Amino acid sequence: MKNQLSDRLPASQRFNTSLVVLGSVALVLALSACGKKDDDKTAGQQLDSAIGKTDQAAADVKAKTESSMANAGTALKDATQNAESSAKELASKAAETLDDVAITTAVSAGLAKDPDLSAIKINVDTKNGAVTLNGSAPTEAARDKASSIAKAVKGVNSVENKLVLKAG
Repeated sequence: MKNQLSDRLPASQRFNTSLVVLGSVALVLALSACGKKDDDKTAGQQLDSAIGKTDQAAADVKAKTESSMANAGTALKDATQNAESSAKELASKAAETLDDVAITTAVSAGLAKDPDLSAIKINVDTKNGAVTLNGSAPTEAARDKASSIAKAVKGVNSVENKLVLKAG
């Protein structure tokens, strides 16, 4: 009598099935040799039962593996999307910071080039394109000129001039 299970399997899995069958036979023979009976079943019935249990266990493992792989795929997709979103957010923040640094540098350079402002220390702070000028100015005209220089820099949204007048 042909083994119907092996006829349905590809050649690569027939070897594994043969090993399972041989293992099951060995188990049944070992149980028989010990004189133990399984509910008054014949050796053939015990073998059929063992093969059935092995087939069911293999089907359960396959189903669990497929489910785990599907869950892992979903988790990986979610993690990838989260990482991509975080990377975009981080890149956006980095670009804003670089823009603020560039604005601060440009305003400071513009102030240093001006003969009335170059001799004094003006602290330039930039956050999201909003420039704040701190320090002192020798005259009201120099104070106003500092605001004009800052406003002329590309990317500046607003200027808060906190320069105080100090006679020098």
